[in-house]
Amino acid sequence: MIARKLAIRGRVQGVGFRFALADEARARGLAGWVRNRRDGSVEALVVGPEEDVDALIAWARRGPPAAQVSGVATEPTSETAASFEIAPTA
Repeated sequence: MIARKLAIRGRVQGVGFRFALADEARARGLAGWVRNRRDGSVEALVVGPEEDVDALIAWARRGPPAAQVSGVATEPTSETAASFEIAPTA
């Protein structure tokens, strides 16, 4: 099991990014959260098997059809979660 924090930039708000990412994460059995940031980015915590976390990160680099992702920064973290949630804007 690994945990990664993601910072996703580009046109990622107002295009269903959080909901699509949450659906993808839940479909893979991952835990964590996703939220909008006031700076226009989307932030996420993803916890689960390395292969599934890596696959979700690859998905985040594309996002849903209306998104235009310009970059995804990732960093290891020791945070944990029991399920996948959509969190309030930070």
